[in-house]
Amino acid sequence: MLSFAEKSRILNRFIDISSYLNRPGFAFRSLRHRNYRYYFFGQLISLPGTWIQNIALGWLVYRLTDSAFMLGAVGFAGQIPALLLTPLAGVYADRTNRRQILIATQSVSMLVAFTVSILIFSGAVEIWHILAAAILNGISIAFDTPYRHAFLVEMVTEKKDLPNAIALNSTLFNTARFIGPPLGGLLIALGGEGLCFLVNGFSFLAVIGTLVAMNVKATEITASGKSIFSDLLSGFNYAWGNRPIRVLLLMVITTSFTGLPYQVFMPVFAREVLGGDAQTLGFLTGAIGAGALIGAFFLASRKGLSEIPRIVFVSATMFGIGLAAFSHSTSFWLSMGLLLIAGFGMVVEFASSNTLLQTMVDDRMRGRIVALYSMSFMGITPLGSLTLGSVAETAGVQNTLLISGLFCLLASLFFLRKIPLIRNAMKNAGL
Repeated sequence: MLSFAEKSRILNRFIDISSYLNRPGFAFRSLRHRNYRYYFFGQLISLPGTWIQNIALGWLVYRLTDSAFMLGAVGFAGQIPALLLTPLAGVYADRTNRRQILIATQSVSMLVAFTVSILIFSGAVEIWHILAAAILNGISIAFDTPYRHAFLVEMVTEKKDLPNAIALNSTLFNTARFIGPPLGGLLIALGGEGLCFLVNGFSFLAVIGTLVAMNVKATEITASGKSIFSDLLSGFNYAWGNRPIRVLLLMVITTSFTGLPYQVFMPVFAREVLGGDAQTLGFLTGAIGAGALIGAFFLASRKGLSEIPRIVFVSATMFGIGLAAFSHSTSFWLSMGLLLIAGFGMVVEFASSNTLLQTMVDDRMRGRIVALYSMSFMGITPLGSLTLGSVAETAGVQNTLLISGLFCLLASLFFLRKIPLIRNAMKNAGL
């Protein structure tokens, strides 16, 4: 019979959360790092606000213009700064204090959200206001993204926990994608789009607060002695000269241009194809988030990297098939299921590619390579949004998305042939 002391020890083992966070195979093991834990819970509060705003943005644009092209144009305006500025931001991420810049970028996005909210509540909002706000927010995000990815190594100080932290970042993002859109649809029904922007503005206070509260040892910055543009060029040369990194980035670029713009057309599917309203839009976007969340947990629970290249291929195939099938679905529940599959494939493909890049890259090039990765989906997607928006005006949204899905499927078959190359590079890097 167990003594009282033994019973107490067993009980304490089960209720001590730190013992779970330190288990090597546990999906949340990177939360044992204090600074990352702060970041995680701050983003857990802030990111749903971003998706609440995103759903309101699409609905507002379509309500004001009734134009699929304008949906693509606003998507283009919000993301084109990433194409132009993210590589440059990556160079600065290798030169400056990352936490301070992140506080600044989050503050800018907060002010943009509050400003648009005031315009909507006052009844003065016009489409040019939305385009201007999208550009300003896009500039903030263009700097925020490479800094945030590079800052990860300062929060998670043990490299063995880095893949798990990357997967948990995807979990955060897609938890928000799952929770935010249905809440956004509900808030639109209750108080209009302005309420959604207001809620998002306040949500930024959580992540700004956690960044201020962190006690991080900043990465030692060694001056290269070169100009900004020389360092930028060296980043491009490094990425192009490293064949595995080049293949991964080309895969992300192709999927981003042909596949990711499908999200800006969700208001059209919600209202025109499925005959729904803002809440229908919220559920459709939430289905994408549900699939993405499942995919993120799937990656977070994995222990090794050996199967990641194959996972990139399978997930890219799932994304292409799910998108192509969804394009001509007229059933609400079938559409929800297909978007769940597409969401799973999308996030697993991108998070897996990011994991491979982050583990193979030279630390001196980290900021520039994660900037190129960010540009590959954030900067290329608006070009796809604008292109597919123009195609949709003549070919129709459904046919446009069918073509997009088929192109994504072709890209996955291209990547299949490159898996041995990726695996050899991983082996040479000791992964």
